[in-house]
Amino acid sequence: MSESDLRAAIRREMPGVRTDLERLVRIPGVAFEGFDHSHVERSAEAVAELLRGCGLDTEIVRHGGQPAVIGRKAAPAGAPTVLLYAHHDVQPAGDPALWTSDPFEPVERDGRLYGRGAADDKAGVMAHVAALRAFGDQLPVGVVVFVEGEEEYGSDSLDTIIHEHLEELRSDVIVIADSGNWDIGQPALTTSLRGLVNLFAEVKVLKSAVHSGMFGGPVPDALITLARLLSTLHDDDGEVAVTGLVGREGASVDYPADRFRHEAGILDGVELIGKGTITDRIWTKPSVSVLGIDAPRTLEAANALQPTAKAKISVRLAPGDDPKSAFEAVRAHLEKNVPWGASLEVTLESDGAPCVIDATGPVYDAARAAFSSAWDGTDPVDMGVGGSIPFIATFQELFPGAAILVTGVEDPHAAAHGPDESLHLGEFEKVCVAEALLLKNVAETLTK
Repeated sequence: MSESDLRAAIRREMPGVRTDLERLVRIPGVAFEGFDHSHVERSAEAVAELLRGCGLDTEIVRHGGQPAVIGRKAAPAGAPTVLLYAHHDVQPAGDPALWTSDPFEPVERDGRLYGRGAADDKAGVMAHVAALRAFGDQLPVGVVVFVEGEEEYGSDSLDTIIHEHLEELRSDVIVIADSGNWDIGQPALTTSLRGLVNLFAEVKVLKSAVHSGMFGGPVPDALITLARLLSTLHDDDGEVAVTGLVGREGASVDYPADRFRHEAGILDGVELIGKGTITDRIWTKPSVSVLGIDAPRTLEAANALQPTAKAKISVRLAPGDDPKSAFEAVRAHLEKNVPWGASLEVTLESDGAPCVIDATGPVYDAARAAFSSAWDGTDPVDMGVGGSIPFIATFQELFPGAAILVTGVEDPHAAAHGPDESLHLGEFEKVCVAEALLLKNVAETLTK
């Protein structure tokens, strides 16, 4: 099929693609503990139905976790096989009061489709479906569509699924549709991602709570102790103060501070922390954040000194770092700096490796050409991402000969993981065109 044929086919398919995307968004498939996992099952069934509708031999698989979907269609003689990845589970919606509309009822406002998963990552699923529908019976490559069911919850069973289905997933090119573009009107390939270490730090100072008047003064309550400990994780400039974490400077893309502040929603007067360019600070240097603290709510807090306090700490690792050594570095820092002889317990929750992709060679040239055509002559930028997709390192290890392309549908206003998550519908159509052209270009590049 020619480029004009594919553009016309995508345009023809978009109404149905949007309808199916909205159907997926209505399924609250959250894989976190404490949520109704029957919705994740429903989500997997819906995705499997979509892939079967594209003519793929499809099965739902699981290995101790939530259901994933694998659909396959064999390559024409001499043609390459492309693995298309996305995930169908979503983040919890959080407080519904923070959303302008029901998070699981898709609504269009000002050219954007709002709803949990509308961007991350059910639109990724539907970009794959749109490309497959555009080709119909004329697909020039073999495809394996792999749609995971617990990416947002840590992908605990992913390694097992990949190893169990290794031969089925083996491919020449891997397209991971779980990232984003640099801006509206500016496509991108993601070429580096930070890793992740999530851990808990719990301090203990008393056998039980005691009267704050009778004992306050000499006794270091647990919350003050924890606050002092957490404050040691950064220096006065906000630079990460943990010895042993990897970091570097030299990110090649400019990210103006005023744009960053606007997109992050930073309040007037609040200073940025750390040193270096914005892209260095979010792509190539580590960060440390406190995600939560176990403590009495202020409305319920008695006049008592708390015996224990616990924080969840998230460390984003720069490319080149190792999650195991990074955890040990953070633990050593906390143990060295715990104040007043308090008891400290540090436990690992989860980790994932950072990655760097060498985006050179004919497949990446084919991808850039596809993106440039879809965005009417605007060339994609190579960008880093401050977030983490740890399983990319797994793909790199298990499929060393495959070219890995990290793409996606998000833009700086998508609010993935937050209230009012949304998808820019005009950009989404360009993403679908780009994926169809990518499959066409890869076939022309790699077919023997």
